[in-house]
Amino acid sequence: MILPIVAYGAPVLRKVCKDITPEYPNLCKLIEDMWETMYESNGVGLAAPQVNREIRLFVIDSSQIFKNQDEEDKGKYGDEPGIKEVFINARIKEFYGDDWSYNEGCLSIPKIREDIMRPEEVMIEYFDENFTPKTATFVGLTARIVQHEYDHIEGKLFIDYLKPLRKKMLRGKLNDISKGKLKMDYKMMYAK
Repeated sequence: MILPIVAYGAPVLRKVCKDITPEYPNLCKLIEDMWETMYESNGVGLAAPQVNREIRLFVIDSSQIFKNQDEEDKGKYGDEPGIKEVFINARIKEFYGDDWSYNEGCLSIPKIREDIMRPEEVMIEYFDENFTPKTATFVGLTARIVQHEYDHIEGKLFIDYLKPLRKKMLRGKLNDISKGKLKMDYKMMYAK
């Protein structure tokens, strides 16, 4: 089932999310719905707060980016083929490498893209959908997507990395998003 994506301005996007257990109600169905919602919205990642759940869960599929890369971009953002993974109760352990800029967007903040600096590598501990514990290091665009989605479960948004003047310049667009004045080709839920 395709879930509505929570738009900028909703309080759930600013909450630090809670850990869950394997007994979380309808977890398999929620994960399945999140994949369907993410693909329907042309996203590469989706976090539980974006579908109005205050839990430490996100999904990413960075393989879509690598499949669609231009020849000149191959290897530019990591040589990996990308990953499709579920992250539950994730905790970032360490960052590596230099910060680098990339033009990010967010399904909860549609039609706004900004250059954001993030470290090139991230080590993260998490459980997969079977609650198997994992520790992995991700590089390049996959690392960026992991960091972006991780921020969601920590109550942060990519626009929080912008300089105050740039954020001030976006205030009108952000207000329009929170009031539902932008029409999207995917289902959205707006703050009341």
